[in-house]
Amino acid sequence: QEQLVESGGGLVQPGGSLRLSCKASGFSLDDYFIGWFRQAPGKEREGISSISGRGGSGNYAEQVKGRFAISIDNTKNTVYLQMNGLKPEDTAVYYCAADRTLLPIDPMATYDYWGQGTQVTVSS
Repeated sequence: QEQLVESGGGLVQPGGSLRLSCKASGFSLDDYFIGWFRQAPGKEREGISSISGRGGSGNYAEQVKGRFAISIDNTKNTVYLQMNGLKPEDTAVYYCAADRTLLPIDPMATYDYWGQGTQVTVSS
């Protein structure tokens, strides 16, 4: 079955860190672009980071630049989002998406795959 599955969310105190995982099954991320999105309660989904399945430097939204880092482990067919310096405003459900031709940035675009999401809560 072709799917993306996120994991690694949870409750963390402000200033803390989490690492999210986005594991692909049934297809190889090598041939895709992968992005992370998030949606906070009552807010629209926003794109926060993306990367080529072949690696390289990632792209970041201004609100997470310098705090979040995206990476890929092709041997595990998994993309990671390392989140440091977490703030209460980072609280959201985090989703990953993958597409063969589009760099997942626009939350309104249609992508080949979406994960089911993982909850991140930043609170003391």
